[in-house]
Amino acid sequence: MTRKEFAEMSWKAIIVIFAALVSITVGQAIAAAVQGTKRNPALIEPAVQAYGAAQAPDYKSGRMVEDVWKPAATPKGGVSWKVLEATGETTRTDAQGFIVSKPKFTPQVKALAGKRITVAGWMMPLTAGRTQKHFVLLGYPPGCPFHFHAAPNQFIEVYADTAFPTSETRVFTVSGVLELTGYDESGIFYRLRQSRPG
Repeated sequence: MTRKEFAEMSWKAIIVIFAALVSITVGQAIAAAVQGTKRNPALIEPAVQAYGAAQAPDYKSGRMVEDVWKPAATPKGGVSWKVLEATGETTRTDAQGFIVSKPKFTPQVKALAGKRITVAGWMMPLTAGRTQKHFVLLGYPPGCPFHFHAAPNQFIEVYADTAFPTSETRVFTVSGVLELTGYDESGIFYRLRQSRPG
């Protein structure tokens, strides 16, 4: 083996090892998010550093959206995702081996039940079409690599009286009557009824 061949092999080995390390770090962070656990900085920070600025594309404008770790900004007079994410979970494994959960609503969240609230987020359409009357409102951008499987306290099922234009890239402000659910282990903790653009 020549010196040049050895050098090329060494670089390939270094690249493979680096790729494996990044995969393990990112895999651990994704696993933590999927399980609905609180984001563990010890797992997430190395992944952020590995991928630099942690950006997600805004497909409408073609630019990069920075800070995908943040939820949608709280609208004026609205409810923040920090409040909604404070809801805990009681989990168990069912007969088929699936993990199911029930909510542990905080007093602050319980006080909002049955009231009209305003919250902002990204749309996940549930039907094909130019408008949506039934969709999921996500607290984090769909491009965020650690929230593509949102925990039950990070999304709201929306039933709208007024149709919303279909868009997965813009932030919507939604006003609706909050219903606390999930005691049936459905995996849905929040619903907004009688919803309209906020």
